[in-house]
Amino acid sequence: MINNQNKTNKITTIKLIRWSGLAALLAGTIYAGIQPIHPPDFLPSVTTTAWAIIMPIKLLMCLLFLLGFTGIYARQIEETGRLGLIGYLMLGLSWALQTAFIFTEAFILPVLATSTPKYVESLLGIVNGFPGEMNIGALPAIYGLVGVTYILGGLLFGIATFNARVLPRWTGGLLVIANIVTPAAALLPHAIQRYTAIPVGIAMIGMGLSLFSNPRKSL
Repeated sequence: MINNQNKTNKITTIKLIRWSGLAALLAGTIYAGIQPIHPPDFLPSVTTTAWAIIMPIKLLMCLLFLLGFTGIYARQIEETGRLGLIGYLMLGLSWALQTAFIFTEAFILPVLATSTPKYVESLLGIVNGFPGEMNIGALPAIYGLVGVTYILGGLLFGIATFNARVLPRWTGGLLVIANIVTPAAALLPHAIQRYTAIPVGIAMIGMGLSLFSNPRKSL
């Protein structure tokens, strides 16, 4: 009876890791694919059809990232050690906070765009680098935390994944390189900065494919 129960639990764990791999694959595909077609983060875009379509997709992407990173970490939890845990927690915080921001962009800003455009401009200003006139409290600092945890978390998690040798090492290496390059991209126009997300998306696709096809086999 105990052996059967353990076997059932093992099968369930494998299925969860496999489906989290699919979540990572989808998240990475959306993240990489959406950058060239993303509408500009300025007031005129907020009421467009493109904004109405892409922002909910980005919200789904954030949730998929949270699920995907959880499965990736669970698959290599012993091998990545403390470094992997810190990277995972930082990435989890980054994407959780980012989910809240994107929810606001998707469903709140379009409603306020006509009645309180200055507020919308001020909120978008923390993304596009052109601060608005209104005081929006701690939101710029919180958004800054999103960026810091995204870069440091991705860097640490990438190093841990590369060293763990459980998932394809190139995925961890690509995640490291992408997060090293990202701060330098801050000097570029915002529209070009987006393209630094593509390598991160590709790394997630690779990790997701590995989890989905080999949920319990070391590579």
